[in-house]
Amino acid sequence: MKLPLTFALALLMTTACSPSSDHAADQATASTPVDAVPPVAELRAHQVTSPHGAVRDDEYYWLRDDTREDADMLAYLNAENAYADAVMASSKPLQGKLYEEIVGRIRQDDSSVPFRERGYWYYSRFETGKDYPVYARRADAEGVDALSIQQTNDAGDFAAEQVLLDVNTMAEGKDFFSVANYETSPDNRILAWAEDDVGRRQYVIRFKDLETGETFEDEIRGVSAGLVWADDNRTLFYVENDPETLLTVRVKKHVLGTPASEDVLVYEEKDDSFYMGIGRTRDDAYICIYVQSTVSSEMRCAPAADPAQFTVLAERERDVEYDADHHDGRWVIRTNWDAPNFRVMTAPSSATSRGEWQDWLAHSEAVFIEDVELFDGFTAIGERSEGLERVRVIRADGAEEYVKADEPAYSMGLSMNSEPDTEWLRYGYTSLTTPATTYEMNVVTGERRELKQQPVIGYDPEQYTTERLWATARDGTKVPVSLVYRNGFERDGTAPLLQYGYGSYGMSMDPGFNLPVVSLLDRGVVYAIAHIRGGQEMGRTWYDQGKLFNKINTFTDFIDVTDHLVAKGYAAPDRVAAYGGSAGGLLVGAVANMAPDKYRVILSQVPFVDVVTTMLDRGIPLTTNEYDEWGNPEEPEAYRYMLSYSPYDNLEQKAYPAMFVGTGLWDSQVQYWEPAKYVARLRVLNTGEYPIVFRTNMDAGHGGKSGRFRRYEELSEMYAFLLDQLGAD
Repeated sequence: MKLPLTFALALLMTTACSPSSDHAADQATASTPVDAVPPVAELRAHQVTSPHGAVRDDEYYWLRDDTREDADMLAYLNAENAYADAVMASSKPLQGKLYEEIVGRIRQDDSSVPFRERGYWYYSRFETGKDYPVYARRADAEGVDALSIQQTNDAGDFAAEQVLLDVNTMAEGKDFFSVANYETSPDNRILAWAEDDVGRRQYVIRFKDLETGETFEDEIRGVSAGLVWADDNRTLFYVENDPETLLTVRVKKHVLGTPASEDVLVYEEKDDSFYMGIGRTRDDAYICIYVQSTVSSEMRCAPAADPAQFTVLAERERDVEYDADHHDGRWVIRTNWDAPNFRVMTAPSSATSRGEWQDWLAHSEAVFIEDVELFDGFTAIGERSEGLERVRVIRADGAEEYVKADEPAYSMGLSMNSEPDTEWLRYGYTSLTTPATTYEMNVVTGERRELKQQPVIGYDPEQYTTERLWATARDGTKVPVSLVYRNGFERDGTAPLLQYGYGSYGMSMDPGFNLPVVSLLDRGVVYAIAHIRGGQEMGRTWYDQGKLFNKINTFTDFIDVTDHLVAKGYAAPDRVAAYGGSAGGLLVGAVANMAPDKYRVILSQVPFVDVVTTMLDRGIPLTTNEYDEWGNPEEPEAYRYMLSYSPYDNLEQKAYPAMFVGTGLWDSQVQYWEPAKYVARLRVLNTGEYPIVFRTNMDAGHGGKSGRFRRYEELSEMYAFLLDQLGAD
């Protein structure tokens, strides 16, 4: 039974008066030091009022500080980190071992598969012992292809290489650094890139002359990562962010050698429910501005040779989404217009309305069209059916074929196909046992060649087994589940299980190879991905059934998958862990409230747990453009529904599982104060005996630490907590 709020607050007040209360002592377990006492956050009366008059008490609202400088807030986060240090001290040897295992599987001098564009082969590579990539290119020549460049790189011969950016040098002395995107000008001479040294995804654009090596004085701040050059090799289009909400609000153009303050406004989006991006069409003929909300989209394009006037391809309309590309003198449009699973249509280059669109690939209730790639002699379609991905090839004469897969559960999708004048289709393939692999298939001869498989040192895929299951949800819906375990596992109901889920935004969590998870499998842990509603694994309807007033299905699907796996002997009922991040953190937070007895451990990273307060605040990034995902709590009915599952608002006085909650101080997607408030309230309401660890990375944002090795330090700590609590270390 849920405590009345007044009683709950009284309990909070009583407990908060004594940091060394019996309740805090009861939290200790065999893995928790006896003298490790969790911090107790101060209670400060605060009420959050909705526009329709509903009032909620939020005694930890004071932990919110947009500047990240409040002394009391920082003291609390540091106290939580100190407590986390104390709780995790005994697992340091295991953390170190896990880190060594994970990093030991990584080939340190690895490189990406090169792709060709405008006479150059582009790729990235890593050097031994270094955290960040080197971005480079080599001029095309007779006999040079992706395989030969990789072999040359492997041999250490970089005589013909031109380094574009050495991110290791750029990141020196910085706690966080990322290059999110780079683009070369059409004449291959000028490089523009977007960098971030905070982790807040507020980028700075800089420029470099690739012939002289000179870095220009031009600097553009407060932007997203999208970059597009015009054909004049001097004009760059970019998207400016709102400094407070971080929403993409304006497209501007910058002319090299001029101050950013003089940049010309090209387009401004007035509707704050839309995201915005920019790009070039397949044939390089057009520069396009894309605006997209949860349920609607719009494109406006201009000739890249003279991008003075942008013309709308089709005006936005609620519940109509489309994305278009231009090739071979026509627009090819993927749209859900009268087609929930999307169809493909065509239109003349002069089209300015949907009335000019013509059907090409019809809608199917069984097949969700996810991606379209245009080539001179064929078209490649990325599709989903029965929760799995397929790639369909349609030749110019209308003949079709599907790219074959070799496993029951896998992930397949179109890869980097940078140029349309080729007979080779490049695609990616992976599974829970197969490392990420890039293939090329010749659509004329049928020849397939492997370009690269992610090297995993010491890993033998024959030692592991993957399965595909269907769990029946409480309303009768069949939910797909992907599983992997090490050979020798017996389905006798004794194994530990880590179940992962997301279930939001129509994002599909496909069964791909997860290098760190191997360390769990080797310790007898079964790893499962629950493809719950709210994703798009089973088509658009799967997404619609897990958002807005159907959101509860996301949580109950996850719980029902757990019940199914336990009932079928894949896990011991007292050795189940749930893992989710961001919106997946909302998932596991809701699950912890709804069915705490079914989970021994909850792993929650950068969790979206304070749903109503966040969605009432139009000043927080990603609020207004997500009303069609969660609902607008300014409307009473939506408010009540969102309040019914919000993890922070539904914490009760009862026993919760062990939890590891992580966040980043500079997170721009899910602000740090959501998990901070959640843990603060949880500490005084939880009557359970298991530890709650809250770790804040004081230097990072939504993605955690930067660098390919540093992030595994955080992951190893979380995994050590998991293994210790499940008794699988």
